[in-house]
Amino acid sequence: MIVTGKTKAALALSLLALFLGGCEPQIGGEPEGGPVSNKKETNMEKATFAAGCFWGVEAAFSKLEGVSSTRVGYTGGHAENPTYRQVCTGTTGHAEAVEVTYDPSRVSYEELLEVFWDIHNPTTLNRQGPDLGSQYRSAIFYHSPGQKEAAGASRTKLGESGRFNGSIVTEITPASTFYRAEEYHQKYLEKKGIAQCR
Repeated sequence: MIVTGKTKAALALSLLALFLGGCEPQIGGEPEGGPVSNKKETNMEKATFAAGCFWGVEAAFSKLEGVSSTRVGYTGGHAENPTYRQVCTGTTGHAEAVEVTYDPSRVSYEELLEVFWDIHNPTTLNRQGPDLGSQYRSAIFYHSPGQKEAAGASRTKLGESGRFNGSIVTEITPASTFYRAEEYHQKYLEKKGIAQCR
């Protein structure tokens, strides 16, 4: 290929755009990307949970064997590309949530559900501890009919177990657009060297 002055200039501009693109600050969440291209990820599945402040929820799931990756973000609302400030007002309809990418041959969806029930109180409506608002609601966002069925059966079983005094208010709803939260929220507790939310 003959490299002309124009070609060199175009290449330089492309590289500069690529370099600068990764440095731009995030104004809002990032919509969910396309299909995973990594061949190792082809057998992976996704699960999405909301159980209060997403920092601690992410930390709990990221430690599980069989979980490939986690990311925190906003889902279940009506506003496009919401920011953390907007979600905190409770007016966007979004929940703080964690999207879990996992290998079902190493950890089952039912095992993920067990962790979900263990890390929060599913009987408090729009509240977890001191955190108040619909963004802190208890919710399972299912990605398939199988997940919907497993989540419903799990919720019923837990409700009949007598483990909690109150009724379980966890919503089970179809997964919708997941907006990745601002970078400083990702792996927040790990970055801060904190074991759990205080």
